[in-house]
Amino acid sequence: MTRLSNFDKALLNILQGDIPICSHPFAEMASRLGTDEATVLARLRELKAEGFLRRIGTFFDSNRLGYQGTLVALKVKPSEVHAVAEAVNRYPGATHNYEREGIYNLWFTLLTPNADYEKNILAEIRSLRGVEDMLKLKANKKYKINVQFKLQ
Repeated sequence: MTRLSNFDKALLNILQGDIPICSHPFAEMASRLGTDEATVLARLRELKAEGFLRRIGTFFDSNRLGYQGTLVALKVKPSEVHAVAEAVNRYPGATHNYEREGIYNLWFTLLTPNADYEKNILAEIRSLRGVEDMLKLKANKKYKINVQFKLQ
């Protein structure tokens, strides 16, 4: 596995909570890091290819935008966990997809604009090869957790 350089760590720290809001955010990030935009973009592509990044995006107040969130727990045959996780990751509203120990071994959150869209996506996921069971766990109360990993 590739080791992260000091440059990589500084770049990832910016990505976690300090992306500039401007017309050329990667150029601004490059300026902060003492390099050029092409270098930042190339390294981000490499970090994504190496599995350090899944996506770059922002967080919105999904409820205010009319979206609903659901925590989903899947019971997946161990031999199919990787393939199912990759399939789930292709849905734009799927986030926080991770493997866990136990009977329900793959968990993710899903944000959708309405109940019908959610129902259709979950039906597709439920029909994936290796998926044996699914729990849909609606939140009763919203907690906002802002996890950032300060890399040094």
